[in-house]
Amino acid sequence: MTSPAFPPATPRDAGQPTAVTGADNGAHTRPGDQAAGRRPGVDAADVVRTEQAGLNALAHAFETPHMLGNAFARALDILLALPGRVVVTGIGKSGHIARKIQATLASTGTPSLYIHPAEASHGDLGMVQRGDAILAFSNSGETTELGDIAAHAHQTDLPLLAVTSRADSTLALRATVALTLPSMPEACPMGLAPTTSTAIQLAFGDALAVALLRLRGFTATDFGTFHPGGRLGARLRTVSELMRTGPALPLAGPDTPMRDIIMEMTQKALGCVGIVGQNGTLAGLITDGDLRRALDHDLTTTLAETVMNPRPLTIEPDVVASEALRAMNERTRPVTSLFVVDAQHRPIGVVHVHDLIRAGVG
Repeated sequence: MTSPAFPPATPRDAGQPTAVTGADNGAHTRPGDQAAGRRPGVDAADVVRTEQAGLNALAHAFETPHMLGNAFARALDILLALPGRVVVTGIGKSGHIARKIQATLASTGTPSLYIHPAEASHGDLGMVQRGDAILAFSNSGETTELGDIAAHAHQTDLPLLAVTSRADSTLALRATVALTLPSMPEACPMGLAPTTSTAIQLAFGDALAVALLRLRGFTATDFGTFHPGGRLGARLRTVSELMRTGPALPLAGPDTPMRDIIMEMTQKALGCVGIVGQNGTLAGLITDGDLRRALDHDLTTTLAETVMNPRPLTIEPDVVASEALRAMNERTRPVTSLFVVDAQHRPIGVVHVHDLIRAGVG
């Protein structure tokens, strides 16, 4: 990325002594740190505060219509109506940020791809189609490598959204919408290394992706579709993918003797038995706790309907697995199994807490 003439970094408290006591005295310091009256932690905190000031300025710009608010709204309108994809581009540090933002857009329901500006000039412009839009990142707005992409957008009448800190830059002036970010001091003491500027770009990209996500009505289930792997994917799998079905279901009728309920509960090893009425709906549930409380009865003559809980906790098959686990644990007495019922309240499966944990949900 071509480095713009950044304003000098905010003066720091290099001349102010820092209190050092006990075991901290001299710990984790480099030669010269103590002589300068500073510790690395002080410098690190200054970096965070400098970048935080940049993020605060960005939030203010979003809330101010003539600064960024109106342009951001126009960009959202373009992207929501877009029949194609968002082609994200940038080079240098802005390129790294652009890659991350493209990945976030794709995973949250906005079709997108990243194109490297240099490769675009050597054939990759063929990946850009009618109906796409260009989202270009350049802090200075004068990155020469973006010239061919900008020209291609103009020639093919594609929207060009320019994300830059200079409203009077070449890129901003050629853009359909110029998204001008606050120009704030870099956290680098020389004011040269992209630090605050890239933090602002990253936050802008996240804001864009989340705004589009909300406007599209993107749900946790949709998110799970794009994240099938790993722990996140497990939490977003649906109950229907993890439940036990068919012969594995512990079921009995309301007139079943408790002696037979014990046999069914033991064979299916889920700690419960669902009681099914004549119409096929789930009429109640007997757990191992209910069974223990009924041990003082004659188990050969006591019927399931006299012991069962007639209002058991159930769940629907399209609920995400993490919600099933939450439902199990939020009760005063947590449960280990949930019967899964269809729209007619007929039992179609059982999900056990061990099934959720083995799948990586817990």
